[in-house]
Amino acid sequence: MKLFGLIGFPLTHSFSKKYFSEKFGREGIADCAYELYPIEAITQLETLLADQPEIAGLNATIPYKIAVLDYVDELDPAAAYIGAVNTLHISYRDGRRFIKGYNTDAYGFETSLKPLLEPQHQRALIFGDGGAAKAVKYVLEQLNISYTSVLRKPKPDCLTYEDLNESLLAESTILINTTPLGTYPDVASCPDIPYQFITKQHLAYDLVYNPEETEFLKRAKAQGAKTKNGLDMLHLQAERAWTIWTA
Repeated sequence: MKLFGLIGFPLTHSFSKKYFSEKFGREGIADCAYELYPIEAITQLETLLADQPEIAGLNATIPYKIAVLDYVDELDPAAAYIGAVNTLHISYRDGRRFIKGYNTDAYGFETSLKPLLEPQHQRALIFGDGGAAKAVKYVLEQLNISYTSVLRKPKPDCLTYEDLNESLLAESTILINTTPLGTYPDVASCPDIPYQFITKQHLAYDLVYNPEETEFLKRAKAQGAKTKNGLDMLHLQAERAWTIWTA
């Protein structure tokens, strides 16, 4: 039996366990299981892997996407650039455990974004600057799309929400929300931007997927923009993890 699972703390609910358990049932995969491993400190990873050598792959979530870097032997290019890992491939070479770290968020975002791009989509505004924003920046650079981060507080080479005006939104036709604003149950919140300047030339992408249509997307759609939530990105990154584990 091969084991896969999710490390993080706390793990009160998990998209991944439901997703992979349903996938195993749907595809008749009988020799694999996906479990939750709510470890209270990243140092417990060594004990977990020693106690359960059947573990062949792990997803990592908050608060260990960065801390787990100390436990990997190799990083894929996206994870190295982003500085965060959400997927671990675990194998054994000459009796020694070998862990490679990946960031499948970048793959999920790029694969879901590319079909939506049109010729006018050359510049982006990224709302927020956390770990998810780093994956977004990596993808935009790979696609040669320039970007500017928009933050609540001033920071070099970034804008604040107060800086946004009609001219800036006319230049930046991709709007990406990487903050948790609008996530259930706080569904009425959204990035504080001048929505009246959004047009049908814009693409609004929200990494939030619960609810399916956030307040950010509702307001952008009302102005004629094309919109996309983060659900496909979530599914794509999970499928990418499975491909990595089973390659």
